[in-house]
Amino acid sequence: MRILFVCMGNICRSPSAEGVFRRILLERAPQLEIHIDSAGTHDYHVGAAPDSRALEAARRRGIDISQLRARQIAAEDFERFDLILAMDEDNLRELRRRADRAYHARIRLLMEFAPNASRRAVPDPYYGGEQGFEEVLDLLEEAANGLIDELLAARSRK
Repeated sequence: MRILFVCMGNICRSPSAEGVFRRILLERAPQLEIHIDSAGTHDYHVGAAPDSRALEAARRRGIDISQLRARQIAAEDFERFDLILAMDEDNLRELRRRADRAYHARIRLLMEFAPNASRRAVPDPYYGGEQGFEEVLDLLEEAANGLIDELLAARSRK
C-alpha cells in the first residue's frame, strides 16, 4: 500500500500529515506495510524543509519531520500511489484535473477518514499563528486514526 498526502506547497499540512500518519501507524499497526510520502500541487517550495512552525508543532508532539523536503506531485504519482489524500477541496480539484480519469477513485479528501470532525478540510496554517498549526495537528491525528481504522478493517476482511 502506498499513500501520498498532498497540500499546496508541501511545507505545512502534507509533511505534517506524513509525520503524524507515520507515528500513528508505528504505534497502532506496525504490521501494515505502507509506504508514506507527501507532495504539493504547486512548485513554490520544491527542495525546502517544512515550515519552521510546522517543525516545532510536530516536535512538541514527538514527531520529527525535519528530514522531509518539499516536492511537487508528478504525473507518475497517480499510478504509483494507491491513495492520494488532499488536504482541502482546492487541492482535490487540482489533483483530479491533473490525473487521468482512471485514477480519480484514488484521490480523496483526508478528512473523509475523520467522520466526526467539525470540518471537511485541513485549513492552511501558513498565514496564521502558532495555534493554527496545533489545530492542523489535531485534525491530522483524528484523520490518521480513522484511516488506520479503515485499513485494519479492510485487512481483516481479506
